[in-house]
Amino acid sequence: MYFLYRCYHFILKCIVIFIGIPDPRLYQGYSGFKQWLVLLNPNKPVLVVTDNTLKNLGVVAPILALLDEQAISWQLFSDVDANPTISNVENGLALYQQYTCHSIIAVGGGSVIDCAKLIGARAVRPNKSVKQLKGLFKVLKKLPPLCAIPTTAGTGSETTVAAVVNDPQMQTKYAATDFALVPSDAVLIAELTQTVPDFITAATGIDALTHALEAYIGTNGLAFSDDKSLRAIELILQNLLTAHKNGNDLVARENMLLASFYAGQAFTRTSVGYVHAIAHQLGAQYGTAHGLANSVILMHVLKFYGSSIDKKLAAIADHCQLAQSHQKPAEKAAILLNTLEQLLIDLAIPRHLKELKVADIPKLADAAIVEANWDYPVPKFMNVAQCQAIIHKVVSNT
Repeated sequence: MYFLYRCYHFILKCIVIFIGIPDPRLYQGYSGFKQWLVLLNPNKPVLVVTDNTLKNLGVVAPILALLDEQAISWQLFSDVDANPTISNVENGLALYQQYTCHSIIAVGGGSVIDCAKLIGARAVRPNKSVKQLKGLFKVLKKLPPLCAIPTTAGTGSETTVAAVVNDPQMQTKYAATDFALVPSDAVLIAELTQTVPDFITAATGIDALTHALEAYIGTNGLAFSDDKSLRAIELILQNLLTAHKNGNDLVARENMLLASFYAGQAFTRTSVGYVHAIAHQLGAQYGTAHGLANSVILMHVLKFYGSSIDKKLAAIADHCQLAQSHQKPAEKAAILLNTLEQLLIDLAIPRHLKELKVADIPKLADAAIVEANWDYPVPKFMNVAQCQAIIHKVVSNT
């Protein structure tokens, strides 16, 4: 069976090589957003998608003010859950259609951007339900102009081909994946991330780190994705702790946004691995924040891979100047793992998840393996028993 998985992974790699994946146009700062606004027709309304927390904190206010300044009419949709649901998408679509909007601006984290993508997909595919968009290449039609403005540095959703949605009735989480889902534009504004709490800065930062690591150690790496992964990892190791300790450090904030963007470019071409596969199940079952789930699972999966990723981890250690040239790959890999472990400690990432129930572990492991083995070109395959053992390690004793 593993041979069939590898054949499928090879097909996915060929698709990326021969068809290619679009990149959003990248703008930075408020000046960059103003440049993007010039491209819009002021006579056509824009749907601004965000969540109620960001609306109440006033984070979206500067974006709306700039729209007003340019006399561009807008409608605000802020009812997006932390794990966006099918009903969130449908409600946003209804507003988009009611006011005959022609473009979308997403201001928020990955949940908001993913919801905005699916609103756009439903707008161009009105006869397909959200469930019918699940899986690969079910959209196949250009979305309305979609400008993604991330307010956290982690998901990289502003540059990816996927949009994840939660189905509360089925207690499952799934993705729509299509080249059409890549936003047409991305604007990185460091000021919008200043108010992000330190624990969210930490979790989303490790989410970006996980994207870059899983993209790099997987078997589908390309020169482009490897370069983006390495650049992302280096930026995160240099800036995440600073951004966590001092949220007003705009240089660190800007570098983290750029790292998240690079990591998104990397994993959208190579996919992820078992860390994400397990984290997705925790999010679907308990509503665990995705970045937190990745943070808690990360080291256990990397250690499971063992020597199969020593050379890749050694290359990362070399790029980040963490090791000496005379050291063996296994030694360099150990240095990187120790560096990552210390970073998690410094960020106060918990080791366990209180919501995780032992009785749920078989179901969680089964679902994670089904998700990962076909779609993710992991460096080493994991069986259900091994997956259960990893999930057991993060069960809280209290």
